[in-house]
Amino acid sequence: MGQERRYKQLASTTQLKKLITKYYALSRYHRLWGRPLKRPLAWVTSGAPVELLRAFKIHPVYPEQYAALCSTGKATLGLCRAAEAAGYSPDLCSYATSSIGTLLKPDLAPMQGLPKPDLVVACNNICGTVLKWYEALARSYQVPLVVIDTPFLTGDMTDHAQEYVLEQFKDFILQMEKLTGRKFNPGELAAISDLSNEVVGLWKEIRGLCQAKPSPLNGPDLFIHMAPIVVLRGTREAVGYYKLLKDEVKQRAERGESAIEEEKIRLVWDNIAIWSNLFKFFKMFSERGACFVTDTYTGGWSMEIAPGDPLESLAATYTEVFLNRSPEFRTRQIVDLIKEFKADGFVMHSNRSCKPYSLVQEVIRKRVMQETGVPGLMVEADMADPRAFAEEPIRNRVQAFLETLSV
Repeated sequence: MGQERRYKQLASTTQLKKLITKYYALSRYHRLWGRPLKRPLAWVTSGAPVELLRAFKIHPVYPEQYAALCSTGKATLGLCRAAEAAGYSPDLCSYATSSIGTLLKPDLAPMQGLPKPDLVVACNNICGTVLKWYEALARSYQVPLVVIDTPFLTGDMTDHAQEYVLEQFKDFILQMEKLTGRKFNPGELAAISDLSNEVVGLWKEIRGLCQAKPSPLNGPDLFIHMAPIVVLRGTREAVGYYKLLKDEVKQRAERGESAIEEEKIRLVWDNIAIWSNLFKFFKMFSERGACFVTDTYTGGWSMEIAPGDPLESLAATYTEVFLNRSPEFRTRQIVDLIKEFKADGFVMHSNRSCKPYSLVQEVIRKRVMQETGVPGLMVEADMADPRAFAEEPIRNRVQAFLETLSV
């Protein structure tokens, strides 16, 4: 059956496209908002404390999200080759190499690449690659680089770890006061944090609605509609969008409307999407009645900021990002999702680019299968680079896996 019959696009997608188009337009022309450096633009990692940036009227742009956009737009291969020709290794993260490729060959990139930053901000709670990647960006653009170091959590959050990150946030504030000419306003940070929490609450509700049988959303829906919680976290625009999306998803759930044509198998996804072949890959499952009812990746932005001092709470929140946690934590995360969403199995994307996400997956897979009794499939590919996607071997493994789950 054709993909068109299997994938039921949400009506909210039209509004999503308008919202993201506006975001990139504002990013491109941010300097027209006021005189230069009145509203600086920062390139930031996806795990950076964006609420602090917004408190200083700094506009955040996310090279990782843009790299995903490059991949869905089939631009990644040319961009990676441009970076590799300049001496960057093909074994590096494809987000990083394609990002650097946009600097070297902007004509190959959507929108001619991202606008020049006034500073770059890297937080290593997602991986260590961002440190060298953002060093290269700062060197190329000759702009300041701010690095926030979060200690890896082998267990629960500790007072020492929180204090360590908090002191870096305080130093960051001093740097931003000097850069922007604005004084730090704790009340404004608290208000932005409240908006982030509202967005997070709505996103959690939307994801939770997929516990319904059949699920009103499939994996591609979650990956596509996560965009605002990444690039517009802490804004009223994101709140408004997720209210709209929640209403539509809730209506689907109440009508018993399935995200795919006929849900027979419920699955959990682990790791970043295969952006270069998003619909082709998920069609391998949906055409056999398999729906991805939840995942670990899009839930990674469901980070609530605890009540109390907003700066202290942010220090804990951004240190506890799930990729900064132990294999035991991540095992429990998948086990809980399988139980809560009544999944029949799970699929792990062994992502060539994202080592922190992928290297311990086999250990986690065995533990999850042992604890839940459901099977888990490992698929090898890459989040952005199409060269790592071998369609026929992947299709064969998917079909064999689904046959074990067929009733």
